[in-house]
Amino acid sequence: MAKKTVLDKANQNENTGKNNEDNMNEDEEQNLSGNDDSDEEISDEVMLGDILAQKPSETDGVEAVIIVDGAPKVEPQRLEKLNTVINKVFGKFGNVVNIKYPRNEEGITLGYFFLEFDNALNAINAVKSTNNYKIDKQHTFKVNLFTDMMKYNEIPKDWAPPTPEPFKATGDLHYHLLEPDAYDQFCVLSGNGSSVQVWLNTAPEPTLIEERQRWTQTYVKWSPLGTYLATFHDLGVALWGGPQWEKQARFMQRGVECIDFSPCEKYIVTYSPRMDGSADQRRLVIWDILTGNEKRSFYPDGSLVWPIFRWSHDDKYLACMGEDLLSVYETPSFGLLDKKSIKTPGIQDFSWSPTDNVLAYWVPEDKDVPARVTLLEIPSRNEIRTKNLFNVADCKIFWQKSGDYLCVKVDRFAKKKEKTEHKFQGMSYNFEIFHMREKQIPVDSVEMKEPIHAFAWEPIGNKFAIIHGEIPSVNVSFYEVRFGHQPALLKKLEKKACNHLFWSPAGQFVVLAGLTTMAGALEFIDTNDFTIMNSTDHYQMSDVEWDPTGRYVVTGVSSWKTSVDNGYWMWTFQGRILKRVNLNAFNQLLWRPRPASLLSAEQVKKIKKNLKKYSAQFESKDRMRLMRASKELIEKRCQLMKTFMEYREKRIEEWNAQKKRRLDLRSYIDTDTLESDTKNVEEEVVEFFVKEETFVIDDK
Repeated sequence: MAKKTVLDKANQNENTGKNNEDNMNEDEEQNLSGNDDSDEEISDEVMLGDILAQKPSETDGVEAVIIVDGAPKVEPQRLEKLNTVINKVFGKFGNVVNIKYPRNEEGITLGYFFLEFDNALNAINAVKSTNNYKIDKQHTFKVNLFTDMMKYNEIPKDWAPPTPEPFKATGDLHYHLLEPDAYDQFCVLSGNGSSVQVWLNTAPEPTLIEERQRWTQTYVKWSPLGTYLATFHDLGVALWGGPQWEKQARFMQRGVECIDFSPCEKYIVTYSPRMDGSADQRRLVIWDILTGNEKRSFYPDGSLVWPIFRWSHDDKYLACMGEDLLSVYETPSFGLLDKKSIKTPGIQDFSWSPTDNVLAYWVPEDKDVPARVTLLEIPSRNEIRTKNLFNVADCKIFWQKSGDYLCVKVDRFAKKKEKTEHKFQGMSYNFEIFHMREKQIPVDSVEMKEPIHAFAWEPIGNKFAIIHGEIPSVNVSFYEVRFGHQPALLKKLEKKACNHLFWSPAGQFVVLAGLTTMAGALEFIDTNDFTIMNSTDHYQMSDVEWDPTGRYVVTGVSSWKTSVDNGYWMWTFQGRILKRVNLNAFNQLLWRPRPASLLSAEQVKKIKKNLKKYSAQFESKDRMRLMRASKELIEKRCQLMKTFMEYREKRIEEWNAQKKRRLDLRSYIDTDTLESDTKNVEEEVVEFFVKEETFVIDDK
């Protein structure tokens, strides 16, 4: 009790000020200095316990307060006008509950002010979005959280340069491209992340090169060039690569569900749709992959279609669509191009050319103004082509991989005369083909009056395919686009059971698939002469994946779609089944992408022309591989036979050693040989009565 009294008095003296120190008696001074005979001084944590944990901190209640510097210095009569501007700038981030303007003796503001929001999240958003905001030519806001004052006050006076971290080699991130036989890799996810496997597609059986449990918590995704494998976690996203699959980068953002790589793998966009009031709520962040630094973040509002940002082919620009505007940002600053957005009233969709910095977008009809498809050149913003459209219900934009052609699928309301003539709910469908490499970009049109189920360009070539017609009897039409000519119908395949089509990455071959509702029908077609190489099925099939070279196709039944018959099957491009893998809770199979070939178009054409010249050595390697596989199988069988013979000999020795014991048990009659059986053993049949039962049969 004495110690507690001294501590209470000491705390009281500390609160009343330094002048009261003279009133302390000598006993108290001895107790506080530790010179008394009692035990050592008890800390506040021990004495006060839970009460000390509730002690208010200097930052309590100020998490929603921000400090804005760089404001104009105004007189009292102009303060109301400044207040209006401040509310306009900061009011869009949340409810502003208080504004405090420090002033001098004359009542003139000092060029900074304090602003309080209704919650801390709004304050954080305001700081990130308004820092370096130019209010006029002379004034630029510098915005910080009030809680940052503590951080800045704790900066040590004596600065020491940071010690450089030792260099750590990341390994060869492109080692898979040096595989001697050009085998591709693929990743298999099962159990919703409980198992992730990476396989090398060797012949005759794939080889497992990496397997980890709980490598991801949701799904995985390859980067566009196959350099990284992305995994998802509660705290953010991690990128893996190299021969040992080491972590190459991580991006700390809670609740990330969607990511998008830039085409050249310089940047990655992450998005967290969570709604829990945290700092990462509905936050979209752009990161630099090599440094791991955050480049810029956004807080998008309203309904979203992923990807929100779309990249140009060379990573120089990225664009997003807003209400009546199209915003284009340039890298690496990620500032708005020319510091202003492109006004596009009513814009519905847009897409970048895969080979040029050209944007295609469309806007719907507005009263007497027709719908319009526009090709916009970036960064000049020149409209290089515009196409007016009428009676438009919807549009979809499809670029050919080489950027030579653009197809805009237009869903039209039929004219009044046509509405009574056909039975497809008054709709017609046009495919507007833009010839991007021709002078003035001419446009051709292909019209259909049947429902459209799928459209796809041939990746390498100038053909496209359309699935159209009423289910279940649908047709597949193949067209070819030529320089200076109208698209020509090459072939129409009738009454096909399909609703999706998948072109080979190398072109020429296509797979027609009936996913989910069509019981997994499959057809493998060569579009050179439209030969149906195989017609088969994979029941409940939900996914079709071509390998990067176009040599193999994988069909899968994902547990994300159905819980029956999960697994994947591997086929050749001709439709010959190679492998069936039944895998419980199978989720997805993803082939590792390959970067574009370093060979020119002329070199590829020359190789194809002289393919027979190279085929002999490939066939020889295939035979050697099969012989090696056969040799391994023979060696395995020989080892099994050797093991069996050793076991047999051991059992024979044991049987011979027990012969004396057997003779003793059989009265020295040797029954082990046939000769002793025939000479010394006599057979005797013994019959005996077991049971007798009597039954009364009723004549009725």
